Amino acid sequence: MSRLYIVRHGETVWNTERKTQGMKDSALTEKGIIQAKKLSERLALEKIDYIYSSSLSRAYETAKIISSKLNLAINITDDLREMNFGCWQGLTIEEVKNNYPNEHIIWHSEPHKWSISGSETLIQVRERTLKLVNDLRKKHINKNILLVSHGTAIKALLLGILDIDLSNYRKIAQDNTSINVIEYRGDLPVIKFLNDTNHLREVK
Repeated sequence: MSRLYIVRHGETVWNTERKTQGMKDSALTEKGIIQAKKLSERLALEKIDYIYSSSLSRAYETAKIISSKLNLAINITDDLREMNFGCWQGLTIEEVKNNYPNEHIIWHSEPHKWSISGSETLIQVRERTLKLVNDLRKKHINKNILLVSHGTAIKALLLGILDIDLSNYRKIAQDNTSINVIEYRGDLPVIKFLNDTNHLREVK
């Protein structure tokens, strides 16, 4: 693998309603579709060899728009799915604050220590996404690979690739259809772009 392109899906209905999505799903908004099209135009300027997408529809729909532009097949994998937020899934931020005040405080102060009924932990998300990347690096030597995933999963993966402690989770932002580029120089991963959304300058 030469370069790893990691992108987040377009805006969804639940994004606009400030609901926790996790493993549950929500359709792309009209704006989200436009974002994905702009993203595909930006990625067309790169030499992408393979596309891998989360199996959740918001990521897969984003990947389909990109694949149509790049004329590449999509490889679907559960390893790129969003973190399972358990009983928080489908709840608004206000509902989470009101119903799970202690867990909400932990999530915002020490996210690496957070867990709740039926959920994954950030450590588990980092492990599954990082294993996928390591496997792909062995499978696709000196190739450029695009991963279409989700905000929390991407942040956990980026911290894992860079060997940065998960306690720094909140120091990274991931906007809808943002681009992150990791260039591998031998075994050394180097960040070229982080949360790049320049392709969305005309999208309101």
